[in-house]
Amino acid sequence: MIPTSSPLHRLLAPLLAALLLMIAAPAQAGPEEDAALVERISSEVVRKLQEGGALDRAVDAGIERYVAKQREAQAAAARQRAQAAQGRADKVPPADPERDHIYGNPDATVSLIEYSDFECPYCKRFHPAAKALVDDSGGRVNWVYRHFPLAFHNPMAQREAEASECAAELGGNDAFWKFTDTLYERTRSNGKGMPGVELGVFAAELGLDRAAFEACLESGRHADRVKKDYEMGIALGISGTPGNILRNNETGKVLARPGAQPLARMQATVEQLVGAKAGNGNQDGD
Repeated sequence: MIPTSSPLHRLLAPLLAALLLMIAAPAQAGPEEDAALVERISSEVVRKLQEGGALDRAVDAGIERYVAKQREAQAAAARQRAQAAQGRADKVPPADPERDHIYGNPDATVSLIEYSDFECPYCKRFHPAAKALVDDSGGRVNWVYRHFPLAFHNPMAQREAEASECAAELGGNDAFWKFTDTLYERTRSNGKGMPGVELGVFAAELGLDRAAFEACLESGRHADRVKKDYEMGIALGISGTPGNILRNNETGKVLARPGAQPLARMQATVEQLVGAKAGNGNQDGD
């Protein structure tokens, strides 16, 4: 039983009284009278709630509960994505100097293997952090770039991926990374590329032979290379970009870190991998 002195009783009393009036109202009352009575009841209840501040508190509490549930759902979804990414990541092929584009020490203890899309805004955001991870590692980390052009960023993402392979064909590993760095700096992302700038002109600005580059790109001879990278990414459970997998090349332990991770978390993951001993499996300790 609610005490008569409680704030809740004072707020509910008018509503209960109004309900009793409705019950006791003459049977002959028409729809207009019923509607007027309901309007008076609701107005009185709202006024009482507003005067006591209960309505504002209830609204605020409802908003807070909604936000908390949304955050909880987002966190749960992020955990599920991370678990799914980790599930098949241990099958990632190690860096192959004969095939892969490697930035940093080829013999590094840890490789950051990134499945990436030149038109992905998150890849654009992550690119400087990945470079800093290698540059600040003292030779312990290298970076392997593999292609994962997303369908909704095509045809531009696919074409840029093939273009980067043409840059590598003409200028080697250094030309690939110069092309990659500069493209991420200049692309507008989301499939928009570099409006008003042809890839051939862009390649020439980077010191590559424009005619040879354009002939390579138009031939489509690197489309299969891009496709194979993409298919491997799918087999590893990559579903978005950047699809990051860090691998200890001595122990074989891997940790998936999908998304545009901050530099500090990537560095912490490297320390986790370097400290791991062979035979520990691929469990993520975070």
